[in-house]
Amino acid sequence: MAIDEKKRPIVIKRIKKVAGGHHGGAWKIAYADFVTAMMAFFLLMWLLGSTSTEERAAIADYFQNPSAIPGAGGASTSMIKLGGALELPRGDGEPLRDPAIQQALETQAVEQSQSIDELIEEKLKLDELMEQLREQIENTPSLADFKDQLLLDITSEGLRIQIVDKRNRPMFDLGSAELRYYTSEILRELAKTLATVPNHLSISGHTDSTPFLGVRPNYTNWELSSDRANAARRELYAGGVPVKKFGRVVGLADSVHFNKSEPNAPINRRISIVVLNRATERAIGLVEANSPANSPTAPPVSAPGAGPAGAAAPPAAAIIPAPAAPAGVFPPSDQELEEALSRALRQ
Repeated sequence: MAIDEKKRPIVIKRIKKVAGGHHGGAWKIAYADFVTAMMAFFLLMWLLGSTSTEERAAIADYFQNPSAIPGAGGASTSMIKLGGALELPRGDGEPLRDPAIQQALETQAVEQSQSIDELIEEKLKLDELMEQLREQIENTPSLADFKDQLLLDITSEGLRIQIVDKRNRPMFDLGSAELRYYTSEILRELAKTLATVPNHLSISGHTDSTPFLGVRPNYTNWELSSDRANAARRELYAGGVPVKKFGRVVGLADSVHFNKSEPNAPINRRISIVVLNRATERAIGLVEANSPANSPTAPPVSAPGAGPAGAAAPPAAAIIPAPAAPAGVFPPSDQELEEALSRALRQ
């Protein structure tokens, strides 16, 4: 045993101590970064302090929109291509921008501000009108019975009122433009409110996809939807809506389904009345682009025998001849012309 202990190797461990501990000199790098950042910050402060207000505005505008498009937010025409809307002065008393360009930019900014204010105001008015119509539907017996067939919503064109068919309760006779008695009552009640708004109205007729089977040649769902839209227009006129309020009357047949999954569903047979907003009135030429809100391009048109424009509507029981169709409104249908011709021959 003594011999084995003498042969055992002796292991010597040497530990090398490093000054600074485990982190070494990493703190020096962090400190150098901090000093560099502070130097850059104070250099930036010195540069900003040595520039004028116009130069700082031009530099700020460049970073907001460094494009090559001239104008507000676009490129500068100065020797130093800052790209800002404000240019650096090029001499004593020299203007920062061409006066014509500056005036055009100011005019554009004013128009955009007015347009935004107009959209907000018009949206509030249409929302108020929709609430007024909902209250009218709830509080009027002739409308309350059909409230599930009167749909109100706001679209890109304005406030839309849809009068839809329901199984066993259609708005028109089958395959005809003849209004049911309750449809006439609905339209005349709606006319009381629609006559008070300054906006123009757009009326469109819709059918389902069932082909029209009638005795009249070349008479399709297109003609049927147009005649139904025109019948709704005449009823609204009888209810007190002035002729000048009608801006567009169209027939869309089955091109725009309400229920796209069921082309033959009764709800696809409907009349849509849209209280047009300002943008749509401009787009279809009902008002001038720079005219005051809701002012028509043409002078008011009086219906035959209806007295001066703006006069009170005749009583509901009166027989009212179809007025001359204004721009954008369909003329009398072929059936109406045939009936008029027959009466003339009998006389």
